[in-house]
Amino acid sequence: MSPQEIRAGVIDTLLGIAPEVEADQLIAGKALRSQVDLDSMDWLNFILGLHQRFHMDIPEADYAMLTTLDAVVAYLEARLD
Repeated sequence: MSPQEIRAGVIDTLLGIAPEVEADQLIAGKALRSQVDLDSMDWLNFILGLHQRFHMDIPEADYAMLTTLDAVVAYLEARLD
């Protein structure tokens, strides 16, 4: 899966949690939670959505690595190979 496909899947998952998000306004290196104002429950739903979409376990210990759009894409890309 290419980084572009992963990014599109991440954004689509995010839009499923926060449909008011303007995908073209996301700043790839800025913290996602602050950009889209996700509370803790929304963030967990986002992680669960990534798990379901990409068919991979994301351990709770790794949540701290998933801070930005770029970080989420890099994390998933490294584990989908």
